[in-house]
Amino acid sequence: MTEITLLNNKFEKSGSLKVSADLSVEKVNVPVVHQVVKALLAGRRQGTAMTKTKGFVSGGGKKPFKQKGTGNARQGSTRSPLMPGGGTVFGPTPRDYTQKVNKKVALLAINAVIADKFQSGKLHIVDKIEATGKVKDMYKTLTERNLLPALVITAEVNETVNKSVRNLERAKYAPVDGFSVYEAVKFENLIIEKAAFEKLISRLV
Repeated sequence: MTEITLLNNKFEKSGSLKVSADLSVEKVNVPVVHQVVKALLAGRRQGTAMTKTKGFVSGGGKKPFKQKGTGNARQGSTRSPLMPGGGTVFGPTPRDYTQKVNKKVALLAINAVIADKFQSGKLHIVDKIEATGKVKDMYKTLTERNLLPALVITAEVNETVNKSVRNLERAKYAPVDGFSVYEAVKFENLIIEKAAFEKLISRLV
């Protein structure tokens, strides 16, 4: 059982929250987090790079010069990789960079990230995240409390919070269903609604 400080909508201490998940230092599993982040970034790659081999370069039906008597090596096509304008040898071809990550490994990574934020004092659980929809108001709130850079997580999709955060250079918003280990690692502070945190923790228990 771990006890975490609970904040109100003004980011002031209002109580505490007890969670059943283990957020001890031993749960900060760096290799697992690295594996999941690497797989996520690999999955974002398009994999559409392609060069033409001699079979894809148009032309080349005519023999470039006679077989014997020229002193050159024999050539059967002007599209050979040995000829100017010919195909490419061992060039990139379309491929899928997706890496498989087991569900247990993904959950271990989430647990590790949350444990790391908790141990470093960068986990901020808010009873209810409220916003005016104006970027300057959110920026003022976060800078006054030294909470930037930050990843802001709500229990449900909240367009008002999204409007307040999306144009901040050092902050990002996402609903809890879109929680990303990579984004959590990228941003120093994790600001998350109580309901969203409980929903996330329920997946770890």
